[in-house]
Amino acid sequence: MATFGDIGVAAGINILFAVAFLVAFAILRLQPINDRVYFPKWYLKGLRSSPTHTGSFVSKFVNLDWRSYVRFLNWVPDALRMPEPELIDHAGLDSAVYLRIYLLGLKIFVPVALLSWAILVPVNWTNNTLEKSLATDKVQYSDIDKLSISNVPYGSLRFWTHIVMAYAFTFWTCYTLRKEYATVATMRLHFLASERRRPDQFTVLVRNVPPDPDESVSELVEHFFLVNHPEHYLTHQVVINANKLAKLVKEKKSKQNWLDYYQIKYLRNQSQRPVTKTGFLGLWGETVDAIDYQTAEIERLSKEIAEERERMKTDPKCIMPAAFVSFRSRWGAAVCAQTQQSRNPTLWLTEWASEPRDVYWDNLAIPYVSLSIRRLVIAVAFFFLTFFFMIPVTIVQSLANIEGIEKRAPFLKPIIEIPFIKSVIQGFLPGIALKIFLIVLPTILMMLAKFEGFLSISSLERRAATRYYIFNFVNVFLVSVIAGTAFQQLDSFLHQSANEIPKTIGVAIPMKATFFITYVMVDGWAGVAGEILRLKPLIFFHLKNFFLVKTEKDREEAMDPGSIGFNTGEPQIQLYFLLGLVYAVVTPVFIPFILVFFALAYVVFRHQIINVYNQEYESAAAFWPDVHGRIISALVFSQLILMGLMSTKGAAQSTPFLIALPVLTIWFHTFCKGRYESAFVKYPLQEAMMKDTLERAREPNLNLKSYLQYAYIHPVFKNEDEDEDDDDINAKLEESVLVPTKRHSKRNTPLPSKVSGACSPSLSDAVTENSKS
Repeated sequence: MATFGDIGVAAGINILFAVAFLVAFAILRLQPINDRVYFPKWYLKGLRSSPTHTGSFVSKFVNLDWRSYVRFLNWVPDALRMPEPELIDHAGLDSAVYLRIYLLGLKIFVPVALLSWAILVPVNWTNNTLEKSLATDKVQYSDIDKLSISNVPYGSLRFWTHIVMAYAFTFWTCYTLRKEYATVATMRLHFLASERRRPDQFTVLVRNVPPDPDESVSELVEHFFLVNHPEHYLTHQVVINANKLAKLVKEKKSKQNWLDYYQIKYLRNQSQRPVTKTGFLGLWGETVDAIDYQTAEIERLSKEIAEERERMKTDPKCIMPAAFVSFRSRWGAAVCAQTQQSRNPTLWLTEWASEPRDVYWDNLAIPYVSLSIRRLVIAVAFFFLTFFFMIPVTIVQSLANIEGIEKRAPFLKPIIEIPFIKSVIQGFLPGIALKIFLIVLPTILMMLAKFEGFLSISSLERRAATRYYIFNFVNVFLVSVIAGTAFQQLDSFLHQSANEIPKTIGVAIPMKATFFITYVMVDGWAGVAGEILRLKPLIFFHLKNFFLVKTEKDREEAMDPGSIGFNTGEPQIQLYFLLGLVYAVVTPVFIPFILVFFALAYVVFRHQIINVYNQEYESAAAFWPDVHGRIISALVFSQLILMGLMSTKGAAQSTPFLIALPVLTIWFHTFCKGRYESAFVKYPLQEAMMKDTLERAREPNLNLKSYLQYAYIHPVFKNEDEDEDDDDINAKLEESVLVPTKRHSKRNTPLPSKVSGACSPSLSDAVTENSKS
C-alpha cells in the first residue's frame, strides 16, 4: 500500500521534474537561437523578426542581457495578461474555449475541495474501521486510506454526511455547467456573427448524388440546385478523387528534401560524394550515388505525376458523386444545409461544409455506401483494442501493490523493502508505466477515425477524443480499480465467501485513490510542464536548421508550432473530471492533486496558445456539447459508485435518497441539450439574414462568385511546382470529365431531370419559346 511517505517521494520526484522543465524552458526561450521554437505563432503572423539577424556574433546565439534572466519567470504573467476577447482574435474561439475547460475544472473543484476537507476529512479520519479490518480480515491499508469513506464503520449514521455532500457537489457542478454552457453558446453565436467572411459560411457539402446516364455529376448538381434553389444557388465544385496524385506529390516532396540534404552535404565536403542504399529508408539494398539516385527518383515521380494528371482529365471515375455547392447568401446555405433535399432521404444529402483548411480530403473519395460498413468494422476493432489493452494495465496495477508481489515472489523482498526503492515503485513507477503504455494510443485512435470516413479534421479529432475517453474510462479507471483491488486484497478474496467479495471491493475502491494520485502527478504535473519545454520540436528544429535550411522559407517550414491536439488533450482533462467527481465524496484527499493540474495546465496551455500553437482549423467551439456530455456522464457514474458503496457499507436505507441524484442529473442534461445544443449544430436563419444584410450594405459590389468559385479546390492542385494555375486546372478537370449527354444543353433542354423531376428556371422559357415557334 502506498503511504504518505510514498506519495511524498512521488510528489518530490514529479515536482523536481516539473520545476526542471519549467526552469529549462524559462532559460531556453530567452536564447535567440531558440526564438522560432518558442514563439512560432508570431512568426507565422509576420509580427516577429529573428533576433539572430542583429548584434554581435555571440549574441546571435546566446542572450547576454543578464537582466532578462532575473525576469525569467515573466512568461507566467504574460500568459495571463491577454484578455479573452483579444485571445479570440489572436488564436480563435476553439483555443479560447478549450482553455475554459481548465477554468471550469477550477470553478467546480475549488469549492468541492474546501467543503470536502472541512467536513468529510474529519468525519472519515475520526474512526478506526480499517484498523479493525486489518486485524480481522487482513485488509491492507495506509494512513491515506484513513481519510476515505472506507474508514467509516459499517452502518454508521455518519454516511448521511456523505449523502448531503453528494447533493451539494452535484448541485454545484450542474450550476457551474449550466452557466458555462450558456456562456460558450453566447460566445459561439457572437463569434459567428462578428467573424469575417469565410467560404464555409456560403457552402454546403452535398453527397450521394444519384447517377444519371444523360448528365455528368457536375451538370447534374448544377441542374438540381438551379431547379430547387433558383434564387440562391451560385456555383459548385465537384469532388475529385486526387488521392493517388496527392500521394505522388508528397513522395516527390520527400525525395526533394533528401536531394537538398545530400547536395548541402556534398557542398560542405566535396572530397566525397554522398551515397545511400536503395532499400527501405536507406537501410539495405544496392549502394548508389545519393544525389544521382534522388534526382532520378524525382524525374520518375514527375513523369508519374504528369501521367496521373492526364488520366484525371479523361477518366470520369475520378469524379465522385459529391460536390461543394456555394450560395449567394448565408441564408440560402443555411436553408440548404438544414433541410431534406429530395423525397428519397438517402439521396442529395447536405451538410455544412467545413472550412477549406479543415477538410480531410482523403476521405472525400470514400463511397457513401461504404461508411456504415467501415464504422461497424471500426467499432469491433475498438472493442478488441480496449479489451486486449487490459493486460498491460493489469500488469501496471501489479506494480502498485508491493505486498502482493512479495507474497508471490518472495525472493524480491530484500530489494523491494529498501525504503527509497519501495517508495519509487509504489509512488512513481505505476504512473509512469501507464503513461508509457498510453503513448501510442492517440495515433491508433486517429487512424481508426480516418478509416471511418469522417470528412473534416475537427470531426476526426472529436471522434478520436470520444474513443480516447471511453478507453480511459474502461482501462485507466475501471480496470485499474478492479485489477488493483484484486491484487491488493487477493488473500482476502481467496478466503471469503462469494457474497462477501462485493463488500470487500466496496471497502477497497476508495483506497485506489493512491494509484490515481501517482498517475495525476506523472501525467498532469510533470507531463504538462514537459509540454511547455517542447523538447522534441526543439531538437528537430535545430537538426533541420543545421542540415536542410537554405532560405528563410526553409526556416519557416522547419518550425513545428503544432496545435492543441484536441483528440489527446480533452480526454485527458475529462479523465481528471471523472476522477475528481468520483473521489470527491469517497476520498477527498485526491482533490488537491487535481487542482494543481488544472491550475498549472491553464497557465501552460494559455502560454502555448498565445505564442506557439497554430490551430489547423476553426470550428467555433463545436466540441463543447461533447465536453458537457462527458462531464455529465462522469457525474452520473460517480453517483452510481456512491450508491454501490453505500449498499456495501450497510447504508442501504440511503438508496432512495441517492437514486434521485442520477435522475436529476440526467434531467439537467436533457434541459441543457434542448436549451443550448442547437447553437452548436444549427445556424439560425435570423443570424444568417442579419449578416447577409449587413454585408450587402457594406459591400454592394462584392463579387462573391470569384471569391467562392475555387475555394474548395483540392490542395494538390495548389502545388507551387506546377506550371498551370489553379483556375486552369480546375476548369480543365471539370470540362474534360463530362460524359456524353443526350440532352443538347442542361439549360435549354425541355426535358426535366430524372433526379430533380422538374425543369430549371431557364427551361420553362425554352419550352415557351419552342411552343411559340
